[in-house]
Amino acid sequence: MTDNLLEQEAQRLYKSLGQITRPDGQKYSLAYCKKLAPLTSQINELKKQKNALILTHYYCAPEIIFGVSDEIGDSYGLSKKAAQASQDILIFCGVSFMAQTAKLVNPSKKVFLPPTYAGCSLAQSITPKEVEDLRKKYPLAQFICYINSTAEVKALCDICVTSANVFDIVAASPSKQIVFLPDIFMAQNIEAFLKAKGIDKEIIAAGGTCCVHDKYTLKDIEVIKQKYPQAKIICHPECRKEVCQASDFCGSTSAMLKYVNESSAAIFAVLSERGIIAVLEQQNPTKTFLPTGRTCAQMKLNKLEDILEILKDDTSVPEVKVDDIIAQQALKSINAMFKGAKK
Repeated sequence: MTDNLLEQEAQRLYKSLGQITRPDGQKYSLAYCKKLAPLTSQINELKKQKNALILTHYYCAPEIIFGVSDEIGDSYGLSKKAAQASQDILIFCGVSFMAQTAKLVNPSKKVFLPPTYAGCSLAQSITPKEVEDLRKKYPLAQFICYINSTAEVKALCDICVTSANVFDIVAASPSKQIVFLPDIFMAQNIEAFLKAKGIDKEIIAAGGTCCVHDKYTLKDIEVIKQKYPQAKIICHPECRKEVCQASDFCGSTSAMLKYVNESSAAIFAVLSERGIIAVLEQQNPTKTFLPTGRTCAQMKLNKLEDILEILKDDTSVPEVKVDDIIAQQALKSINAMFKGAKK
């Protein structure tokens, strides 16, 4: 690529990234964008040649989101985009359960996860054996799993949900008794939501927590309110119940984006993964975002270099695979989610 084209690419990157704060506290300078330009330009050229689609979760690095991605979103939005994709190759920048879901909803495509070993503390917090044991203990319950779960766990559940549709789907469930997994804090938030709505259901929680969202406490909110009383505090329903109730807004990643974009407030404290703050900074250059974001180390394993390696030679890294029988069962729970989310 000529120096002129690389300069154009660097300018394009700087236009998108210039407002964003890097993890080290510095902005994406033009000089930094010039270092990225050779990588992003190669990736963008090769993905056209290889008929590849790059799907990226909001928690990944800004240079991936704004440099090479075709689709960005939360788990629910990206699962729909993956299902609709016509490209031959799907490169999912995220963690393993997300790439698995892309393979489940579009099994004829080649699916790759750039960091093949990127896991999720929440998805790994419950095993298929534990779900089978719960099935025996609660034979009449409807089993609802959060999308942050493995394909093997999804295959043992009745319906899958995401943070964007969980409250509506659970509220509409025909069952009074629900086993919700693997996010214990989200289960508690569902229970509080249903109680406030006067909906009588028994929520049985199982699993663990998100290693990012479970770290936020009421003390964090107290400190923010003392230092920045005018700030709007927003959080994700993977946070503790008391944190969600003390925040000005609690919602999915896409809902948080919508809230901030439509708000007249000038200062925000976002209690979530720092990647979402980068997106908010890019979309709202006149608003201030406090440095309250925490880092998901697994999400940050996604690198431009690994994406480029896949596009250069997709035989050099393993494809995302799911056992056929497990895939058939897991897809039933995902399709039930798509159907339930439309109601």
